[in-house]
Amino acid sequence: MAEQLGVVVTGGAGGIGAAIVSSLAASGYAVGVLDLAPVEAAEGVTGYQVDISDYVAVEEAMQSFQGNTGPLYGLVNNAGWDEAKPFIDSDVKLWRKVIDINLYGPLNATHIALKAMVEAGRGRIVSIASDAGRVGSSGESVYSAAKGGIIALMKTLAREHARQGITFNSICPGPTDTPLLAEIDRGSGTNLVAALERAIPMKRLGKPEDYPALVEYFLSDAAGYVTGQTISVSGGLSMHG
Repeated sequence: MAEQLGVVVTGGAGGIGAAIVSSLAASGYAVGVLDLAPVEAAEGVTGYQVDISDYVAVEEAMQSFQGNTGPLYGLVNNAGWDEAKPFIDSDVKLWRKVIDINLYGPLNATHIALKAMVEAGRGRIVSIASDAGRVGSSGESVYSAAKGGIIALMKTLAREHARQGITFNSICPGPTDTPLLAEIDRGSGTNLVAALERAIPMKRLGKPEDYPALVEYFLSDAAGYVTGQTISVSGGLSMHG
């Protein structure tokens, strides 16, 4: 990589996000991580303990990161959270938390990053959405709505900024072996993971390491003509065409 490009990853302290951060740093990117949890120190990685639903806090962290690395090149909207339960049993408090993290968080980060990218005349924004936002997921109604909103946001911004050297794409993981899924499994009262493994044609859950290569492709020059796209990475559980 001729120049070190700065990329911010939200929710990069664990799970899929940590795998993305590790891969990007190994590829020579300067990586800023926005997460409520502490970020493990690593070469090329700068952590910021930030609530991504707080616009001002996200803005301050991104400005600090750019002060060290130069204009922001990439953003990976990865942070997410859910508590699985039927919609009829949920309440407004839960809706707000799910929407704050899964919709307002990416809205905040994208809005702030986009300003820098428009000024620089280049940029890549990749959102880790979910197949729940494409096909629905029982017990994840509000989460599905928020992730569907992110997919729509990426498509809309891809149209609005197509001539400005900025691309927007979404990756939709299927069920993935992360602490969040383990938490949902414990709260489900059923053997959810085993049922998912039976349903997935490849007969396994996704792993955090299944996603960074596609993220890096979308960030690369090779994907310069790819924008507004949504790709599932789900072991064949969902297929679109």
